[in-house]
Amino acid sequence: MGSSTHLRVVIDRAAKGQPGPRSSRFVPTAVPDSAVSADALRLYGPLGRTSGLPPVDPARLNPDPRLLDEFTPARALAEGVLPLRLLGQTLMVAVADPAVVPHLPRLTGHRGMFLPHLAPFALIEEKVLALRGAALATRAETTVPPQESCRGWSALRHAPLLALLIFCLGLTIAMAPDALLIGLVGTGMFWMLASTTLKLAVLFSVRRRAEPPPPPPATIADRTFADTGLPVISIIVALYREADIAHRLITRLGRIDYPRDRLDVILAVEDDDLTTRAALMATALPGWMRMVTVPQGALRTKPRALNHALTFARGTVIGIYDAEDAPAPQQLRDVVAHFAAAPPEVACLQGVLDFYNPRTNWLSRCFTVEYAAWFRVMLPGLQRLGLVLPLGGTTLFFRRAALEELGAWDAWNVTEDADLGLRLARHGLRTELVATVTEEEANCRLLPWIRQRSRWIKGYMLTWAVHMRDPLLLLRQLGLRRFVGVQVLFLGSICQSLLVPVMWTLWAAALGLTHPAMAILPTGTLVPLTILLLSMEGVSIAVNLYGMALRGKGVKLGWVLLAHFYFPLAAFAAYKALHEVITRPFYWDKTSHGHFDLG
Repeated sequence: MGSSTHLRVVIDRAAKGQPGPRSSRFVPTAVPDSAVSADALRLYGPLGRTSGLPPVDPARLNPDPRLLDEFTPARALAEGVLPLRLLGQTLMVAVADPAVVPHLPRLTGHRGMFLPHLAPFALIEEKVLALRGAALATRAETTVPPQESCRGWSALRHAPLLALLIFCLGLTIAMAPDALLIGLVGTGMFWMLASTTLKLAVLFSVRRRAEPPPPPPATIADRTFADTGLPVISIIVALYREADIAHRLITRLGRIDYPRDRLDVILAVEDDDLTTRAALMATALPGWMRMVTVPQGALRTKPRALNHALTFARGTVIGIYDAEDAPAPQQLRDVVAHFAAAPPEVACLQGVLDFYNPRTNWLSRCFTVEYAAWFRVMLPGLQRLGLVLPLGGTTLFFRRAALEELGAWDAWNVTEDADLGLRLARHGLRTELVATVTEEEANCRLLPWIRQRSRWIKGYMLTWAVHMRDPLLLLRQLGLRRFVGVQVLFLGSICQSLLVPVMWTLWAAALGLTHPAMAILPTGTLVPLTILLLSMEGVSIAVNLYGMALRGKGVKLGWVLLAHFYFPLAAFAAYKALHEVITRPFYWDKTSHGHFDLG
């Protein structure tokens, strides 16, 4: 049902004395510009006659900026209430929903009389953004405290140190290239051993403490809640240049089994993304789904859009999906049941991600193996070991109060999910895995894969640098075990990606070819080194195989073995990421979606 149709239904119900749908905190319109507001205003006529409120005249909708600032633009957008002007002791306001009128004294703090007018939310949004769009953009960019944000990162600030490192590296290459190679090999071996140790601990933890399969999702939800007791869940989907996938997203989210009066889906679209906005305006948006315009600011990133959209959210639980996601229909009921059974310090739930196009090509097969290992083995193992969980960017669900207390997302971090997982842990909050699967599109074209992976690695670099500004504070907040785990997960993965070319030279030594390291190592080292390399590779294969087995769609041994040649591709992404950390740290390299559909 489109927004105009939904509005007519609300009007018809009001005319008959029936209540509107509880999902409508204010009557939505799908169009954000005044060129099409006339139709929305015309539809407000019957609702105005029923409620006794006159429709606003767009030509006279010129709010007093001082009143707006006192009320705050964020509250105006969240409540669908816009203070217009003060006429003596009477406050003239525009409201998007007549039901909010009795609450105006509490919302505004005004002690006098009120003169409310009806206005489509899109028109209120337009006026607020026109007056205070820049302030809202700044607010969305600065929600995280400076000491925990990477917005202060500057390549110029680090230029002297970088110049010194480059000089020392060049001098070492010129004077002692063999020593440099041996040093890099030693560094790579250290992090490979650390990573392998962590994988072994995770694997044993998952195998030893394997939990029985959960009851069917319907059983969980039905035992825990009746529909009337379910909380409102706000789902935020940040869209940018997603015109080709908008209708598929609406279809997929429409399959979610959750009461529509308690489902609040927000599509956050950038102000200058005219193609996506046009596609959404031409699409029949259901009444529980609305588009929110993200004002232009100093940068354009997904976390910035999420921060802005959070202002509009009605729910006590906040969920995040990506544009190409296809969540399991029962997913939100599982999330609610899990939160209900979890202690208050569990502030975040991470779902399992999988792909609906795993057989497209070799890259998609390898990506499927990687996700199976990460979401079905590594993350559950990290949770059971009590270590920090770097979050994935989608199928995330938060207790809203905890999310807002943390400052939500760091708008300047291009891997905002992993950063938020670490900030949750630093503040004594926990993340748990929820046994529900979302399928998404595998990014399986080579250059887009490298660009996406470079953004992830760049985010890891910035996240590690930001949280290691004060290592002793981080150590006190996390404790020694989790502190060491963060070093292995973040710094270790960065170093391994950067040192892939160096580490692959060890296979030459294992095959009996000349290698500079062999000249200084004791005689007889080659055989133990070869065994060690094979053992570490064997642990990785075991984790991947177990992940594929838990995926439940066949082990695919060939996929796992060929993935050995997939992971070195991260080296290209790592060097691109390193370059961008210096040259453009906040650039969001957009991943294009919609090339493949559900199989």
